[in-house]
Amino acid sequence: MKRTVNHVFNYLVLATFCVVIVSSCNNTNQGDKQNGNNEDVAQDTLVSLTQVWKTDSTFIGSESTLYNPDNNTIYVSCGNTDAGAKDGDGFIALLNPDGSAKKMDWVTGLHAPKGMAILNGKLYVTDIDEVKIIDLETAKIENTIAVKGAKFLNDLASDGTSIYFSDSKTGIVYFLNQKGDVKAVINNSEGVNGVECYEGNLYTLDKEGLKKYDTLEYKSTLLNSEVTGGDGLVILNDSTFIASRWAGEIYLIKGSETTLLVDTKEEKSNTADIGFIADQDLVLVPTFMKNEVAAYKMR
Repeated sequence: MKRTVNHVFNYLVLATFCVVIVSSCNNTNQGDKQNGNNEDVAQDTLVSLTQVWKTDSTFIGSESTLYNPDNNTIYVSCGNTDAGAKDGDGFIALLNPDGSAKKMDWVTGLHAPKGMAILNGKLYVTDIDEVKIIDLETAKIENTIAVKGAKFLNDLASDGTSIYFSDSKTGIVYFLNQKGDVKAVINNSEGVNGVECYEGNLYTLDKEGLKKYDTLEYKSTLLNSEVTGGDGLVILNDSTFIASRWAGEIYLIKGSETTLLVDTKEEKSNTADIGFIADQDLVLVPTFMKNEVAAYKMR
């Protein structure tokens, strides 16, 4: 009888091992990821972020980062220590993907530049109550679009043909076409900050959490209510997101699961409007009051 029990036990152990192996093979990562079509890491629930570099230059009030794959350059919006003041000390700096400074004063004379997006060779930047349009080749401010009634323009994104941007104080998301026409498309979105576009939809972070909007009637769907008051948003696919909270938190949102990946609150190192280098799985983190930019490898 003892030999029979041992035989059954050994059989069950072997069977369990085989099931684990088959399950592992069936969970091979698949899919497309925005900004690089690489979703492997996003499909793994055991995602982690490991810091790989931090700048040694001073990026005063570093609020937002944006990577441009066309010239392998990271743009950093700076001068936000007084984030609502028209004091003329705002600037855009350039970084290399290894964290070394490329040009600290690429564009100067702004006030408190925040969100950035690239469309048709131009860099669009929010600047308190205006959107500045900068030519990427000449670094000249070609146009300034005043937004009537705006109080605190914040994040900005492009869908490839137009621009969306948020006003965190008024709870409005605006639409800007290439003719320079501005209209409010979302109202009463309290504390709205992060905006991003993906596959014809608009995504936002506000006081209620992560929301998805269609761009016809702008009806919202609340996708996540745990990451409230979010700042920066990176979309890996239509159900996987990296989101930051300004105070020092970065989260992975994957379906109904929310995972805290980075917590630098005790260090008083902010995690503002994050950027992403897709082919390196590198999350770019402007630290605002620390006046740095840090990079975290997603594994």
